[in-house]
Amino acid sequence: MKKSKEVLVSAVVVAAGKGTRMHMDKNKQYIEIGEVPVLARTLLTLQKCGRVSEIIVVVNSQDIVYCKQEIIDGYGLYKVKKIVAGGETRQNSVYNGLLDVSQNCEIVLIHDGARPFVREESIEESITAALEHGASCVAVPSKDTIKSADENGFVSGTLDRKALWMTQTPQTFRYQLIMDAHKKAIDDGFDGTDDAVLVERLGFPIKLVMGSYDNIKITTQEDLILGEAIADSREYYG
Repeated sequence: MKKSKEVLVSAVVVAAGKGTRMHMDKNKQYIEIGEVPVLARTLLTLQKCGRVSEIIVVVNSQDIVYCKQEIIDGYGLYKVKKIVAGGETRQNSVYNGLLDVSQNCEIVLIHDGARPFVREESIEESITAALEHGASCVAVPSKDTIKSADENGFVSGTLDRKALWMTQTPQTFRYQLIMDAHKKAIDDGFDGTDDAVLVERLGFPIKLVMGSYDNIKITTQEDLILGEAIADSREYYG
C-alpha cells in the first residue's frame, strides 16, 4: 500500500497586542492563570497536537527576549520555530508570521495567543476541514438574540439566531489561499477583524467547525476570573 504524503501544518500564534483594556502592568499574554502564563497555556496545547509540525509566535518587538526566555525556553516549547515581531495591526502581525513558515507548508493554522483554553479536538477538526475544503473557522452558535441598530441607536431588526455563529480561532487555511487573501487586502488597503473575512473577500467558502464556549479570549480582567474557573474545572474533570 502506498504511504500517504504527510502534510506540513504550521501554526501562527498572534500575541503582539498590548492588552490596554486589561489595565495591568504587563501584556495580557504573560498574565498567569492557574500559575501558568496565558501564552504558555496556548502554546502547550498546540505543541501536544501531533498534526502541528511547527509554531511561529508573533509578539510585540519589545517582548521578544522575554518571550524566548520565560515562555519558549521556560516551558520547553520545542515546536516553536521562530519568534517574529508583530506589526501595527493584528492583520499585519499575522502576515509577518505567515512570511516565516516553512517553504513546504501546505496548511496554516492561525490562533490568538490570548485563547489559552482551545481544545485539541478543535485544532484537529479545523485542520481536517481545511484539508477538505481549503478554509475553516472554529465557531460556536450564538446563545443570544442579536439585534441590528440604526444610526440613532434604535433597533432596526432582529436577526435569525439559528444562522448566527460567534467566530473564534483557530482559523485554518491552505497556505497559498490565505497568502493570496492577505496580499489582496494589502493591495486594497482593507483591514479586517479576522483572517476569515479576508478569504471571504475572495469569494471562497469557509467551513465552520464547532468550537467550545470555554475557548474564551482573555481581554479584560473579568475574563481572568472566568479563566481561573475554566482552568480549575479542567484540572478537576480532566
